[in-house]
Amino acid sequence: MELVGLYGIYKRLFPLLAYNITFSYNDKMHEMKRNLFKKVCMFANTDGTLRLLEIGCGSGANFKFYPFGCTVICTDPNPHFEKYLKMSMEANKHLTYEPFVVASGENLKEVRDESVDVVVCTLVLCSVHNAHQVLEEAKRILKKGGAFYFMEHVVSKPSSWTYFFQHVLQPLWYYLGDGCRVTKATWMDLEIAGFSELHIRHIEAEGVTFLIRPHILGYAIK
Repeated sequence: MELVGLYGIYKRLFPLLAYNITFSYNDKMHEMKRNLFKKVCMFANTDGTLRLLEIGCGSGANFKFYPFGCTVICTDPNPHFEKYLKMSMEANKHLTYEPFVVASGENLKEVRDESVDVVVCTLVLCSVHNAHQVLEEAKRILKKGGAFYFMEHVVSKPSSWTYFFQHVLQPLWYYLGDGCRVTKATWMDLEIAGFSELHIRHIEAEGVTFLIRPHILGYAIK
């Protein structure tokens, strides 16, 4: 795609595609997301403030699930998401937002060490270049005792038809999905990341495309 000069155009169009897909995915995963994020406020400071940074925020699909009054820092490597982010911010005025940071999850150098209470990463670790480095950055910017929340689609069991089709269709999916890989065992990255606690669940996400039905979700504590 890059060789034929379409990469820049695709980068501009992908945020629009992602923004529209978000509504369908959120409808299907609403209860799962609500339950995942309902205890985020446990990691607030003693004065009630909570700073939350989202890696690969996209169009802001998670904003409606965040607790009232928390401060959100949005990061994404694609600057063309900003237009859709602003629309989501306008629709979620229960939150406070810091300026949008254009940065990959592997390099959040603009964010200070131990400066946030919660880091969120949903449907992102499937497409990053280096999941280990993303998790290292998350640990660096989290305060001690802070939480890393995640929800990711993952590879299915080797004995399943889903596993077979994930591997057959992976090359096409990669290009259509902005580098997304449906064959990743992301739970393994989390298990070796060095968090003090890891709370993880494996689920089948009902209603979504069968290739991304296997999911993991949960949180880890620094």
